Amino acid sequence: MRVARLRHRVDALRAATVSAATGGPTVDAAILTTVASAIHRRERLRFDHVGHDGADSVRTVEPNRLVYTGRRWYLLGWDTERADWRTFRADRIRPRVPTGPRFPPREPPGGDAVTHVLRNVGSAAWPRPARVRVHAPATTVARRLPATAGLVEAVDEQTCLLHTGGESLTNLAAFLGTLDVPFEVLDPPELRDLLGRLAQRYAAADPTT
Repeated sequence: MRVARLRHRVDALRAATVSAATGGPTVDAAILTTVASAIHRRERLRFDHVGHDGADSVRTVEPNRLVYTGRRWYLLGWDTERADWRTFRADRIRPRVPTGPRFPPREPPGGDAVTHVLRNVGSAAWPRPARVRVHAPATTVARRLPATAGLVEAVDEQTCLLHTGGESLTNLAAFLGTLDVPFEVLDPPELRDLLGRLAQRYAAADPTT
């Protein structure tokens, strides 16, 4: 009986989860399975939530998907009190049980939970966020990057914006070099300064110049 219950919880977690990356969770597994079960059974979820400002609140949502961005887990749900979609960091919620009542399914915004969550959390999911104008079509850049690299938004047919981030500015600079297309760093200015210093260092490494 215990094995059957465990298998059911694992199946529910698998069905309720979409990923923008590979890797393991960064939040208590008991929270993930509780949320995933509510998603699987289409039951309203009530939970204690700690906001970005540290304020505590109690939220009630119709949970839609758990999304893993490569660093954190996020819950996408329809907030019943605000009558709108909201994205919550899973490590900042504490589910209240039992869950319920049941609700009819809703299509996630744009039909894609991952894209919606990435658009909302954007580069804020990284310690060092950045915004970069890339001189290449959005479709070309998107094909070269994993979803966890950031969000690509078309500006025109030949230019796009990349909302990205990294663990450090050095890692970000190295990552941008792999794009192999012209780009401009819009922010942060510290990243522009670092790239300028690196460019001088690389130029000095060539004795023919």
